[in-house]
Amino acid sequence: MTQFFNDLFLVAMKDLRIEIRSRVIVNQVAPFAVLVLVLFGFALDADQRTLRLFAPGLFWVAILLCLLLAVQRSVSLEVINDSLLGLKMAGLSPSSIFLGKAMAVFVQMIFLELFLTGGVIIFYGTSIDDLALWIVSGLVAALALSATGTLYGALASGLEVRETLLPILLLPVLAPVLIGATKAYSGALGESVTNGWQWTGLLSLFALAALALGAMAYGVLVEE
Repeated sequence: MTQFFNDLFLVAMKDLRIEIRSRVIVNQVAPFAVLVLVLFGFALDADQRTLRLFAPGLFWVAILLCLLLAVQRSVSLEVINDSLLGLKMAGLSPSSIFLGKAMAVFVQMIFLELFLTGGVIIFYGTSIDDLALWIVSGLVAALALSATGTLYGALASGLEVRETLLPILLLPVLAPVLIGATKAYSGALGESVTNGWQWTGLLSLFALAALALGAMAYGVLVEE
């Protein structure tokens, strides 16, 4: 079991080191996310009150778009030079590879959530009313997004049109996460009377199911 967690950590650190050195998240994905928030504001042409009301939904739509970029990047890291084959030949189990890659995407999603939360506070004038709900729902939603994205990234990895097919496969599946995360964040930001903790509980079930399914199915999906 100790070796399993060591392998998981090694895979996660490998992906994160590559992202830190390439600075794709900082130099490309994060500015793209901010631009999405700004464009949403212009498109709605709304007053500050309306923007605050829509802020949770717009926030998570921006996160989903960033997730697509992060997952495509995660897949390409293993496709280039048959890196995934090297990991398997090194004796790493498919489940540890899956969880490690999901962890790397999870860390990136947390960074983007923190970054974009600052964006909605600055651009939309929102404020955090329930800090505990904001933290827990953000962590759980990021876990659900990362696990599901990594799983579907593996599903599309062997296809020549994976860049265009991945959004078609992934976005409908993530609709429950988008709804649940939006409801939970609405409660955390004080823009809704909805019980955000109940929605966070549903997100937790989705995240656990995605992690379990991914750990079991990843090896089959990435077989040549």
